[in-house]
Amino acid sequence: MSVVGFDVGFLNCYVAVARAGGIETVANEYSDRCTPACVSFGPRNRSIGAAAKSQVVTNCKNTVQGFKRFHGRAFSDPYIQSLKSSLVYDLAQMPSGTTGIKVMYMEEEKVFSIEQVTAMLLTKMKETAEHALKKPVADCVVSVPCYYTDAERRSVVDAAQIAGLNCLRLMNETTAVALAYGIYKQDLPAPEEKPRIVVFVDIGHSGYQTSVCAFNKGKLKILATACDPELGGKDFDEMLVRHFCEEFGKKYKLDVKTKPRALVRLYQECEKLKKLMSANSSDLPLNIECFMNDIDVSGKLNRGQFEEMCADVLARVEAPLHNLMEQAKLKKEDIYAVEIVGGASRIPSVKERISKFFGKELSTTLNADEAVARGCALQCAILSPAFKVREFSITDAVAYPISLKWNSAAEEGLSDCEVFPKNHAAPFSKVLTFYRREPFSLEAYYNTPRELPYPDPTIGQFVIQKVVPQASGESSKVKVKVRVNIHGIFSVSSASLVEVQKTEEGEEPMDTEQQATPEKEEEKEEGNMQTDQDETKAQGDGQKETEEEKKTPPENEEMETSPEESKTEKKSDQPPQAKKPKVKTKVLELPIENSPQWELAIDMLNLFVENEGKMIMQDKLEKERNDAKNYVEEYVYDMRDKLHGRLEKFVSEADRDILSFQLEDTENWLYEDGEDQPKQQYIDKLAELKKLGQPIQERYMESEERPRAFDDMGKQIQMYMKIVEAYKTKEEQYDHLDQEDINKVDKMVNDAMIWMNSKMNQQSKLSLTVEPAVRVREIQDKTKELYSTCNPIVTKPKPKVELPKDDKAGEQNGPVNGQEKAPAEGTEKGTADSTGNPPSTESTNPRPDMDLD
Repeated sequence: MSVVGFDVGFLNCYVAVARAGGIETVANEYSDRCTPACVSFGPRNRSIGAAAKSQVVTNCKNTVQGFKRFHGRAFSDPYIQSLKSSLVYDLAQMPSGTTGIKVMYMEEEKVFSIEQVTAMLLTKMKETAEHALKKPVADCVVSVPCYYTDAERRSVVDAAQIAGLNCLRLMNETTAVALAYGIYKQDLPAPEEKPRIVVFVDIGHSGYQTSVCAFNKGKLKILATACDPELGGKDFDEMLVRHFCEEFGKKYKLDVKTKPRALVRLYQECEKLKKLMSANSSDLPLNIECFMNDIDVSGKLNRGQFEEMCADVLARVEAPLHNLMEQAKLKKEDIYAVEIVGGASRIPSVKERISKFFGKELSTTLNADEAVARGCALQCAILSPAFKVREFSITDAVAYPISLKWNSAAEEGLSDCEVFPKNHAAPFSKVLTFYRREPFSLEAYYNTPRELPYPDPTIGQFVIQKVVPQASGESSKVKVKVRVNIHGIFSVSSASLVEVQKTEEGEEPMDTEQQATPEKEEEKEEGNMQTDQDETKAQGDGQKETEEEKKTPPENEEMETSPEESKTEKKSDQPPQAKKPKVKTKVLELPIENSPQWELAIDMLNLFVENEGKMIMQDKLEKERNDAKNYVEEYVYDMRDKLHGRLEKFVSEADRDILSFQLEDTENWLYEDGEDQPKQQYIDKLAELKKLGQPIQERYMESEERPRAFDDMGKQIQMYMKIVEAYKTKEEQYDHLDQEDINKVDKMVNDAMIWMNSKMNQQSKLSLTVEPAVRVREIQDKTKELYSTCNPIVTKPKPKVELPKDDKAGEQNGPVNGQEKAPAEGTEKGTADSTGNPPSTESTNPRPDMDLD
């Protein structure tokens, strides 16, 4: 199984894999570990990653980047509308109302959803991982910003599915960094000790995220997160672009914003300048040739001016840090370390402000660019059964408080309840109890819309179906399990109706909690901690629950909320004398109709999967076509050089002229009519050229290899001739061979020598420009034939000579070849023999009862 982590960034992507006992960030086909988050659409295929980045200027209208911020957003979203004017490419509305990207692809105008474009990028990253691991990739962990809402997370999961990936977890970027930091630490406090508190700050190209994490041996827990989704490296780029637009307007009278291509080039140069200013404080130049209207432009800036220019942006750095510390209720002295990652974390003024806020030196033990991908790969290894990883539990936090609301007949209107407060542990499940006679709906929403970096607080509608009253006509007890899953996505995972089947007369019904499958250990602990709060929270709505155990429930009672483990505590609070006989109940699973906000319909998702497969196939066919064209072009240039080089002696003047003309004609065709031809046309063209060029190359190869082949054959002939001569002189080594066999060898050797000399003479009389008299393959076959016939004869072993019986007896009693025979196993020289008689020679052993070694 593959273990892969994908860090899908705003500007760049990274792929990390688990292999050879560790985590490794792998390089793409350009030997670069960083792959641009860029997709370019052409008339015949798509280009993704570095190939697309090279088309940002030349094909700017159809080259898409920065699309990470469009996930799960409606086209009518004010944020989308405000961005439209600053984008080089066009946005359009999808049939579902979400945002799409309009491009020209395959000579047609197409609108792709954000999920499709992200899937294209994931497909490229998947190929990179497969090339590194040399096996198919399916299971993966994908990173998302911690501030992503439910709709945005669903969108990323759908994109992974379109790309043919099984996303085991959507992992918050700061949580991935925390895992990459903590899993290798050997000195973490024991589980029962006070945890080590570490702050992680991630400043990327488009987002600023912070989290505070508690580490104990074998586990980490996110205590709080805070962010500014609109602060990142791009804001510093924007300030530089604005500055130089004004400068070039005054200096060269150029309106840069009217030309998209010029604007893209300026963004690229400003990004380079920003990176240079992080390392140098002196004046640095910015030069762009043929910028607009064939005018070369230049400017200069230093770090001091840059920081002054970006004062407003830098002032926003501290607000999320204040918010983080308030949420976690921590003092600055409680912080063990502040670990900083992300591309924009290299800006000196940003580091300075964060360091000043915490009053300590920043830690940079992690790779600023690759830490997220490495954390994702580690999480994938933990979740995968194929890898054995040190036990390490990860408890994430709910980014925004989640509430449910429903129609309540008792209160004649809407009732609501907060089920997951901000920074509640995740993944986590809770069971809610309702009393209903008929189907009802729940609406999940974020209850702090002002904190939300998203215009719509709605998460989705969930209809609990097939609810019926009890046989007696009373309201049924309905248990609804709500969950924030491993991806951080909220769902109503199950609903069940508790049907009272039979109670004994005069006895009171007892409330029995149906416990669902418990979560991991850390979730159990969190559940117990949350129990009292949840019960208190539910008192306003469901305070009659304990009374309901003693009387028939009213028709429309409000709900009770509790974690799955809480009922054991409630039961233990009852006095011993209050024991009641058990009631027979039957639990019926109820169907749920889920309608999450902006969810991709199943049929649409399947269509996107199918379309992605077609586009992958089209890209593959286009690559094969281009390869075939390149082979023709390569052959033309290679053959032209060789005709006047090493092949010159092997081609006649007439043949050289014909082939040179054919090569020139093919070259002209390639850049005119042959510019855009089917694959087969190029294959046929190459075959035509090889028909003329191949014989010349073969003559050259034969000329190079022939002397060596003749030499090998000559050595074989000489060796067998010496053996025949040795036999004739009656050398002992060969005297066991048969005369008939030796005659056969002698004849074979003489025939081979005559054949070799004949062919060598014929070849020496021929010109190098004509076909050879003998080919290397023939010489090698003749040599093999000689070897296979002669070698078994001359290497025949001598027969073994049997000794006479008398010699064998003497061998047992006397020395063999002048050496004394070693004593038999179990006896020693100089000790008593098996009869018990003393030895014939005097023993050298001072203790006859001991054996000498």
